[in-house]
Amino acid sequence: MVVSIITPVFNCSSFIGDAIESVIEQSFQSWEMILVNDCSTDNSLAIARLYSEKDERIKVVELSVNSGAAVARNKAISMAKGRYIAFLDADDRWLPCKLEKQVNFMQGNRVPFSYAEYERIDADGNVLGHIGVPKKVSYSDLLKTCYIGCLTAMYDTDCFGKVYMPEIRKRQDFSLWLKLLKEVDYAYGINEPLAQYRVHEGSISFNKLHASKYTWKVYREVESLSFFRSAYCFSHYAIRGVLRKNYPVLARFLGVLH
Repeated sequence: MVVSIITPVFNCSSFIGDAIESVIEQSFQSWEMILVNDCSTDNSLAIARLYSEKDERIKVVELSVNSGAAVARNKAISMAKGRYIAFLDADDRWLPCKLEKQVNFMQGNRVPFSYAEYERIDADGNVLGHIGVPKKVSYSDLLKTCYIGCLTAMYDTDCFGKVYMPEIRKRQDFSLWLKLLKEVDYAYGINEPLAQYRVHEGSISFNKLHASKYTWKVYREVESLSFFRSAYCFSHYAIRGVLRKNYPVLARFLGVLH
């Protein structure tokens, strides 16, 4: 049984080696890692190639035109040979037991779609905080708050087949989770940190205002929700964001951070 790891690559030479090393160090070794270079202008591609030359499980693909993370991820999904599809961006990292614990959780509980808690780290790898998750989420739950961190998500192609992301510049992962939750009742969470999300100026979600615009776009254009339902869901999304940033203690007390 193989896990296919989907990794878009764009100008992340400072972190990509750490991301790849975190995969190589996994206790579960039946994996392939597909790195899709989205026209990086730094040394990201060269670093990725060095690793692929040393480990045949690591594959490097190049896009001819800069197309964004969704296109890069979809290219990798199209090439994936594993039963499970997992996601790791080139500036994030996994803890060593991530794949083993998640695969065992999914197989032992017959779960087709799962996610886990994770830590936030800075550019130097220092832990900034911890993001908890609920034990399960439905489609309607996720509309109000995206509890699923992309670096922890995994789905079973035996259940879903290969499912792709809409080709929008941001929040394409959120949209994919919603698509999957239209097929099953719940995604299930692992209440243990299994990965580390790196917060830095180049990270995809660093610009929260821009990300919020794409959240609205997902509601209205991808999910085709009414204006009023979109506004209702967006209000939950916005309130959670404000609480997490400015009142983390209150947010945890209220269950916003779980």
